[in-house]
Amino acid sequence: MAVSLGVFSSILAGDTSSLTKSSSSLSYPRLGLHQSVPPSQVNLRSVRTVTSATASKPATDAGKREPRGIMKPRRVSPEMQAFLGGVPEIPRTQALKLIWAYIKQHNLQDPENKKVIICDENLKKIFAGRDRVGFLEIAGLMNPHFLK
Repeated sequence: MAVSLGVFSSILAGDTSSLTKSSSSLSYPRLGLHQSVPPSQVNLRSVRTVTSATASKPATDAGKREPRGIMKPRRVSPEMQAFLGGVPEIPRTQALKLIWAYIKQHNLQDPENKKVIICDENLKKIFAGRDRVGFLEIAGLMNPHFLK
């Protein structure tokens, strides 16, 4: 919407009388649209100013905060620990990344349906002894290996 600086400054000053005297025009040059709008249809939105109370507060320690939820490192079961190379605690997201890296490295996805993982002996230990696992089931099968 094309608005002249004079009209904008008068809106900020609270003087809207200049808008009601003349018709406002909408201009979208990229779309090839130029339209004149009668004063009764002009939509005036109030301009909100940001005060110190509504401004965002700066993060402590330059944006660093303690990880929460699935990003928080948790202790893992001995089976998961053996699979991950002896790591005693790890975030769920990192564990899932390592499992997917293992699956890709050993080419364990079903060639006909890439959503299915064919488990080898190492994966069977952490996936409850199952031979085949759907990729959506992986997070659920990992859950018992994260101790509280």
